[in-house]
Amino acid sequence: MKRLFCIALLLAGAARAQTLVDPTQPPPESRLLPAAATDAPVVPKGPQLQSVLIGSHGRQVAVIDGQTVRKGEKFNGAVLVEVRKNQVVLQNGRNKQVLTLFPEPAAK
Repeated sequence: MKRLFCIALLLAGAARAQTLVDPTQPPPESRLLPAAATDAPVVPKGPQLQSVLIGSHGRQVAVIDGQTVRKGEKFNGAVLVEVRKNQVVLQNGRNKQVLTLFPEPAAK
């Protein structure tokens, strides 16, 4: 009789097994953060310098927004006037714009 009681007790405990947690769900703490506190990717304004090429025979080229621009050529109305190893300078009249290959993230 004791043996039957022990088996019944073990089966009752197995029937109340815990439910499994979905490992793909975000942790519960993530639901506590307000929506504005999440880090959204910073979208830079203006043209983006993607690549710089300074050749041994004086060739200076920049890739800006996917467009290849040589020194002295125009990009969106501005002339590429200077090419450095990680920066270029665009000039439109008196206005100069410096594009950096690896810009610092904007302050929030």
